Amino acid sequence: MLAFLVSFLPFLFLLSSPLPLKPLPSWVNELRLVFFLFWQELIYYSFQGLRNYAEDMPSNLINMFAVRPSTARITAHVEEMQERTILDLPELALDCILEKLSPVGLCNMAGVCHALRDRCASDHLWKRHMREKWDRVFAFTANKDLSLNLPSRRVEASDKEKSLAQPEGYIGSLSHLWPLSWFKPRTDDGGNNKSPSSSSSSSSSYTALPVDSIMSCYLALQSGRIWFPAQVYNRENGSVGFLLSCYDAELSYDSRTDSFYARYPPHGIRTTNIEDGVKWDRIRVSPVDTSAHDLHVSDCLNDLHPGDHIEIQWRKSKEYPYGWWYGVVGHLASCNGNKHFCHCHDNESIILEFNQYTPSSRWRQVAIDRKDHREFGNETNGFYGGIRKLHSKDEISAWRSMWPTKTLE
Repeated sequence: MLAFLVSFLPFLFLLSSPLPLKPLPSWVNELRLVFFLFWQELIYYSFQGLRNYAEDMPSNLINMFAVRPSTARITAHVEEMQERTILDLPELALDCILEKLSPVGLCNMAGVCHALRDRCASDHLWKRHMREKWDRVFAFTANKDLSLNLPSRRVEASDKEKSLAQPEGYIGSLSHLWPLSWFKPRTDDGGNNKSPSSSSSSSSSYTALPVDSIMSCYLALQSGRIWFPAQVYNRENGSVGFLLSCYDAELSYDSRTDSFYARYPPHGIRTTNIEDGVKWDRIRVSPVDTSAHDLHVSDCLNDLHPGDHIEIQWRKSKEYPYGWWYGVVGHLASCNGNKHFCHCHDNESIILEFNQYTPSSRWRQVAIDRKDHREFGNETNGFYGGIRKLHSKDEISAWRSMWPTKTLE
């Protein structure tokens, strides 16, 4: 503003002092008056602005010299916030986060610290993962102890089994991808045969998971390092002699191919046989507690009617284990099949039909005693054992999905 006034002073001086040469025009006097008024207003508003600034000066000075938070206090506050971790969350919020993690995520989280390791190994977090992946082929409740002890009780593998064994460090093995240095399955002797030095070094390098936890069982199954009991449909890659049958086996998971190795027990003159590439849809949990070498007690004979779906035990000879074979209940030869006049369910004989065979095949039909059924048969036609009636649509659908493409002889 000062520069503006200084620049106007010469011009104002000329306007205010008449030149002695000749009289000025009338408009000059009018211009003098305009500039005089302008100068008056300019001075007035300049002093008004200076007065307002003087009134606000104390507050400006206070703001200028106000005490600011020290750098140390700011640093301390930042460090305090940085020290907060996921463990500072409420219990419910932390559980909700952990429940959203995948098995891999839980294992990675468990490797962060001891507190998270114990929390991530909780059964309630792994129950869903176990149910979603393994319930179709593995009964955790029935095999909890057996599954975790299998590695130490496993018999020496045959040459063929060693050739099929999964290579150490294969891609997808959880024991290498996940932080499992603290995973140690139980051994039969509980580790009592170890020397004190080995025991101390072991305890310092890792901590064992609870051997009866669901997490331990999940990791043992996923790693493929244990064999667990189950049943396999159409054994030996669907060999003609085993179509529409289901046999007991021991299975081991191969994460590279998302399939299983099936190890069938030796029978007769045959040694242990191993089948690879067994898909999920060919495996089921055994529906009964009966051993493959024991006769199943048939408790459904009085409830069988024509059209019912059944499974029956059958084995080639006394030395062989039983397999379960799919069939349906048929009508007696004296019945025309009319449901309004059928009395087959009142007869002492029950006709079982295996419609995958031609009508002329010796395997097409078999008659059993409704009241006093035991194992019967001979070395030519094999031996028929216990019967179980199928009530589940899923079980029936599983059998029907494996129906052979052509009728068998």
